[in-house]
Amino acid sequence: MKISFNINGRNVKLDVDPMRRLLDVLRDDLELTDIKESCGEGECGACTIILDDKPVTSCILNAVHADGKKILTANGISKTRIGEILLDCFDQTNSVQCGFCFPGFYVTAYHYLITDGEPSLEKIRYALSGNICRCTGYKKIFESVIMACERLQEGS
Repeated sequence: MKISFNINGRNVKLDVDPMRRLLDVLRDDLELTDIKESCGEGECGACTIILDDKPVTSCILNAVHADGKKILTANGISKTRIGEILLDCFDQTNSVQCGFCFPGFYVTAYHYLITDGEPSLEKIRYALSGNICRCTGYKKIFESVIMACERLQEGS
């Protein structure tokens, strides 16, 4: 089946098996390695992308669901002002160790910043609850998102 979508500002047309996972199309066909696979069941958040302004786990989404949509990945987010601020905050708080879970947290945190952005630990914990970290733990990750919220409120 032929599908087309916009990913990180680039229009793409592909011929894919409609039942193939979107994660596999993005990683294997488009070589977007900023999207990770871990659980393959939509439980860990490592494969999170933004699909038409909503964070989704790409490992449980068939490729056909991307047709006509707009997709944003960690690489695309990193080129935005908010993405740059968020990266800097993750760096300043040393929130990442192995980096495997980072793209999912980063994408989800970005979505939180553009839809709410209140530096509320309770809201941030809820927003990031679909992501699992096995190394760093969550305290520093939450601190980095709070820092980004505060910087954005200050107009940094």
